[in-house]
This record gives sequence, C-alpha cells and structure tokens, in this order.
Amino acid sequence: MNIINVVLADDHVLVRDGIKALLEDQEGIHVIDEASNGLEALEVIKKNKPHLLIVDIRMPELNGIEVVKEINKRYSDVRTLVLSMHDSEEYVVKAIQAGADGYLLKGASKEEFLKALHKVASGGKYFTGDISAIIMNNFVNGNTTTTTVEEKSIEDPFNLTKREKQILNLVLQLKNNKDIAEELQISKRTAEVHRFNLMKKLDVKNLMELSNKAREFDLV
Repeated sequence: MNIINVVLADDHVLVRDGIKALLEDQEGIHVIDEASNGLEALEVIKKNKPHLLIVDIRMPELNGIEVVKEINKRYSDVRTLVLSMHDSEEYVVKAIQAGADGYLLKGASKEEFLKALHKVASGGKYFTGDISAIIMNNFVNGNTTTTTVEEKSIEDPFNLTKREKQILNLVLQLKNNKDIAEELQISKRTAEVHRFNLMKKLDVKNLMELSNKAREFDLV
C-alpha cells in the first residue's frame, strides 16, 4: 500500500492535534509535519514535498487560499484539501479559483473527512455536499464575482461571512440549531459550528449579549 504523506496547516494546536489523533490509526496515512501559519506552511512543503496538504483558511502571515495558490505555482504535484469552518460563497469560490483540490467543513464526520482525504490524495476532487450549490451557481452559470477577505474586513469589524450573518439573523429569531440546519439546508453539526464561531467572533456568551452587540454594530 502506498503511504500518503500529509502536512497539516492550522493556527490552532488543538485542531492539528485532533486531526493527528484521528489519522493515527489509519493505515497508509502518515502526518509528517505541521505548520501554524501560511509562510511556515510553504517552508514545510518545500522541505517535505508531501502528497497532501490539509490547510485552514484563516491563518496568520498568509491565509490558506494564498497558500494554495502558491503551492499550485511551485509544487503542482502536491494536492490540497481546504478544511474550514466557513461555507460562505466568498471563501469557497476563492479557494477553488486558487486551485484547491477539495473543500471540506470542519463540522464534517470522520467518515466524510477520510473519504475526502483519500479522494484528493489519489488525484480526484472532493467538495462537501453543503457547498455544492455554491459551486453550481458560480461555475456552471459562470458567476465568479466574489468579495475578498480583505474587503469583508472593511465592511464590518467582525469580518462575518455571508453565512454567519444568515445564522445571526436566525439565532436572533430564537431558532435552534435543528431549525437553522433545515432552513439553510446544511447539517445540524455545521449549524452548531457556525453558531459557536459567531459567538466567538462577537465575543459574547449568551443571546442577550449577542442581540445587543448585533444592534450596536448594525449587523442585522
């Protein structure tokens, strides 16, 4: 069996540790190195020449999309799988335009994660079902107009994605994660991840604080 050498790039140690723990018992997969920011990721790739890079989008120095773009320029034989909590149109389209071979949400199951890893490492493409509609809209219909991460940070101080703003509106309507998942046609786990990330970005601990901050910064 051919060994799949993997490099992990994520600025959160707990995330990297979690992925390593998940892959430890998987035959034929070897995590050979890690990176905590975009520049470090490029250095690690240059040093190790892995088969696959699993990379987050939100990282210091260079973000994951910029890393993917550079890897496609310099090391076209290295496969790239974006693992992100963001399923917004802006991030998905930018990642694909940069040359990502796969895009998976951090709320995915272990089974889907391993399926995506093997598919991308073997030369295929894998895009989670939660973002298939975005791909269809932007690439089948030829609509590739996007807003960059930098532009979004100017528009609101919390850099909320389009999907996070949708979640915010639904949370303020007192909808639970199951209701949100059904309305947005995403998994319940994905809704939970978005909700957690939203509360973390706005630095609030409960619905009252969330509502007050949303009004204060005119987010809804």
